[in-house]
Amino acid sequence: MNKIKWLFKRKTNWFFLILVLFIYVNNSSLFAKRGEGAPLLLAHRGLAQTFSMEGIENDTCTAERINEPEYPFLENTIPSMEAAINAGADLVEIDVQPTKDHNFVIFHDWTLDCRTNGQGVTRDYTTSELQALDIGYGYTADEGKTFPFRGKGVNLMPTLDEVLGYFPKTPFLIHIKSEDQNEGIQMANYLEKLPESRLEQLTVYGGDQPIAALRERLSNLRTMSKATLKKDLLIYMAIGWTGYLPASLKHGQLHIPEKVAPWLWGWPNRFLNRMDNADTRVIVVEGNGSGFSSGFDTSADINRLPEDYSGGIWTNRIDKIAPLYNK
Repeated sequence: MNKIKWLFKRKTNWFFLILVLFIYVNNSSLFAKRGEGAPLLLAHRGLAQTFSMEGIENDTCTAERINEPEYPFLENTIPSMEAAINAGADLVEIDVQPTKDHNFVIFHDWTLDCRTNGQGVTRDYTTSELQALDIGYGYTADEGKTFPFRGKGVNLMPTLDEVLGYFPKTPFLIHIKSEDQNEGIQMANYLEKLPESRLEQLTVYGGDQPIAALRERLSNLRTMSKATLKKDLLIYMAIGWTGYLPASLKHGQLHIPEKVAPWLWGWPNRFLNRMDNADTRVIVVEGNGSGFSSGFDTSADINRLPEDYSGGIWTNRIDKIAPLYNK
C-alpha cells in the first residue's frame, strides 16, 4: 500500500512539474518573437493643450488649468487632428456629443460652460448653434488672468461628418461619452451608411449601454466598453495560459493599464501575438487605469515599457513620443 501511495505521489509531482513547464514555455516571451515595426501611436484628442492630472475628478474643468501653451491647437478640432497625424499619429481619439438636430459634434464635455462662451448641454443646441460658439473661450494657464485662446475658437467645433470627410483614410477611435443607449443607436444609424472599408478603420468605445446597442447592430465593428474590457481581461486571466482565446476576445480592443500588463499571461510578446492573431488591438495606458486621460507623454514614460514593445501606446503628447520611434 505504501508503495502505491509513493508511486501515486511521484506521478502527481511529475504531472505538476510538466504542467508548470508547459505554462512557462507557452507563456514566455523568450520564445515569442515580434516584428521590428514601431508601436502604434494613439493621439488622445489630437495634439492639444496639456494640463495637470493632479486631483482631477469627473467635473473638473481642465481648460481652467492648462499648462503654458506650446502650440496653438485646441483639442478635438480638425487642426489638432491634422497636427497629430503630421507629427506621427497612427490613430486619433475623438469625443462625440449628440446635438438637438440629431447630429454628432466632436467635443469632449457634455456641458458647454467650461470651455466655451455657451451654457448648458450640447444636446440642447443645434449643430449651427454649437459651431457658432467660441470653444477656446475658457482656456487659461494663469488662473484667469489671461485667456490666450479666447476669440480663436469660433467655428472650430467640427461634426463627425466633417472629420471623416476631411480625413477619409485616417483611423479613428470614437468615444461615446455617455451611458445613453440611444446614443449607441444613433451612432449605429450613422455608421451603417459608411462603406465596409471605412468601418474597418473605425473603433468605438464608451459607456456600456450605448456600446451594447451598437454591437447589436454592427457586430463586425471594433468596439470596447468598460464591461467588455473587464470581461475580456477576466477571461484571459482565467484561460489565457492555455493559449486558447474564445470568440469574445476576437476583433476587439483592449486598453491595458501599464501596472496591470505584467500580470497578463505571456506579456508582452506572447500576449501581443495572441491578440494579433485574434485581430484585437492592444493599447497600453499609463498608470493603474484609475487616472483620467493618463498617457505615455515623456521619454521616461516610454522607458518603462518593455524594450521591444510593439503594441499600441496612448499619448497626449504625440509631438514628443513619435520622434522616439522615428515617426
